[in-house]
Formats: sequence, structure tokens, C-alpha cells
Amino acid sequence: MENKKELRNWLDAFGLDHPLVIAGPCSAETEDQVLNIAHQLKDSDATVLRAGIWKPRTRPGNFEGVGALGLKWLQRAKEETGMLTTTEVANANHVDLALKHDIDILWIGARTTVSPFIVQEIADALKGTDKTVLIKNPVNPDLALWLGAVERFYTADVKNLGVIHRGFSTYEKTRYRNNPEWQIPIDLQQRFPDLPLILDPSHIAGRRDIIFDLCQTALDLNYDGFMVETHHTPDEAWSDAAQQITPDALKQMTVDLRIRKEEGQEAEFRNKINTLRSKIDIIDHQIIEHLGKRMRVADEIGYLKKENNVAILQTKRWNEILGKMILMGEEQHLSEEFILKVFKGIHQESINHQKKVINN
Repeated sequence: MENKKELRNWLDAFGLDHPLVIAGPCSAETEDQVLNIAHQLKDSDATVLRAGIWKPRTRPGNFEGVGALGLKWLQRAKEETGMLTTTEVANANHVDLALKHDIDILWIGARTTVSPFIVQEIADALKGTDKTVLIKNPVNPDLALWLGAVERFYTADVKNLGVIHRGFSTYEKTRYRNNPEWQIPIDLQQRFPDLPLILDPSHIAGRRDIIFDLCQTALDLNYDGFMVETHHTPDEAWSDAAQQITPDALKQMTVDLRIRKEEGQEAEFRNKINTLRSKIDIIDHQIIEHLGKRMRVADEIGYLKKENNVAILQTKRWNEILGKMILMGEEQHLSEEFILKVFKGIHQESINHQKKVINN
């Protein structure tokens, strides 16, 4: 698969003067719910109505979707509002039912993307279709696996393709439900700059209060749009209530987001420097997170030293760390002076943490 301008044809055909917005409930719950949300969204920037029909749940016993019945509700919503429709498909039977109900866009979920066998089954079922297929990143941070899924659809003569960044699972608890790992979609963009890239802030955030910030970061990184979970009464949603926003909140968000559309050299410079600054912001955030993790380990060391009556400062160990970091810094073209300043600061903060532990 090669990058081609034609990869953007399906998106350009919308003729939008703003990023693509896909919105709707995490799950289709009732016909009234789907229609209510659709009518509230029809006068917004949302072009596509989303709703989960089949819901893959991590553990059994939770609401797993209304099934094929919900496809009729999406059909009716499309007839009444003129919005396009999209839902997730996870096997060939889902594909067959979605096509029979004229669903416009199909997306492949993160749990499905991890399995080349299932992806191939779905690609074969969609062979030659003119429907648009969006592939979410796999649950694990693996760019090759993500691109491999895209290539399977491309090889099956599915030309209307895009990808959805929904974050990656991590064992460690972070501020996100799924860690964004921004560098992975950035690398994907560099390899396939014309492959439409959509953000799913709802599944990255896991909570509604940081969805705006995620969308702004995506805009600054030149994403093409968003898939935002939207519910008329989000706190009463049958699934993922905490991460859904109201249609009114979505409308306000699309007004408040900074979208840079100017032309000319000065605007091009601003766009490029804002993109680079966004990359720095992401890396800085990761640095702070990792420093926090390092200090939590230092606390554990402090408790261990306290229990065993061992001195805080271990000069031999400190000199070993400093020597290794200076050598690694050279490999990254970082000066010895800089490495010394940074790690002396880190070492002092680590000592301070251990002092607190031992003194308390």
C-alpha cells in the first residue's frame, strides 16, 4: 500500500469547511433514544451519526448491545435527519446485516484489529465495496498491526479507508482510560499523510471533562476529524456513561476549538510550528509522568532503606547511574553538561523523597 492523494477522496467529497465530526451514543438503546439524539445533532457540525449495535464487553454480564434491531433505528434516523450512519462490525454476519440496512460507514473496533484472521474475514465480506471503512488502532501499541489491518482492506479493493485513534491499553493507571501514545499516530501520519486520521477522544479520555483538550491536541496535530460519543442524557446511558457528552456540549465544543484555516506563508509557518509545539507538549507530559513514576519507586526504596537501617546516599550507585546516563546522552546528541544538570536535579528530588519517608 502506497500513500496516494486518492485516499482522501471519500473525505474530500463531503466538501466540509471544518473537521469531520462523527457523533452519537456509545450504544443504541431504544428507537426513541437514537432518534432524539439524531434530531439534536442534525443542525450541528456532525455529518455522521454513530451508534454501537453490537457491543464487545470486557466481561460478560454487561449490556452487549441491542443487535440487528438497532440497525432499523439508524435507518429511520438517516431518513428523518439526512445524516449518514456508522456502526462497528466484528464479523462477516455483522457486515451483511449492516449493508442490508444501508449503513454508510463501518468501523473496525480495537479488539478486532488485533486479530488478522477476523480482519481478513471482514475484508473478504467487504471486497470491492464503495462503503467507507474506518479501522481503530489495536488495543496494544503496535503500529505494524494497525497498518496491517488497513492493508488487508486495501488489498480487498476497499478504497474508501481511514483510521481511528482511540488510545492503547496499559496496565498502569494513568489520567486516561486508554493511553493516547501520540507518537504512534504521528508515525502513521508520516508514512501515510493522505490516509484520513480520526480521533476517538471518548475512549482515550474515559471521562467527559478532558475530551475538549484531546480534540484540540488532535487539531494541532492535523487530524481530520473526531468520533465523539454523544448522548441526550449521558449519566443515564446504558454503557460508558462517564465519557459521553450532550449534543449541546458537542455544539459548543466545535465552536470553541481552534481550527487554523488561513492560507499563505505566514499561516503555513504558524501551522507547522503549532504542530511541532504540540509534539513537544505531548513529550513534556510523558516526561512528567515518567518522573512521577521514578519518584514513586524512590519512595519504595526509602521504605526499604528505613526498614533495614540503610543510609540514603549510596555514592557508588549514584556514580554508576551518572556514567551510564552521560553515555546514553551522547548517543542522543545531548551534552554532558546538560545530562549532569538534569540528573543531579532528579537525584536531589529522589533524596528528598527518601528523606520524607525515613523521617516520617
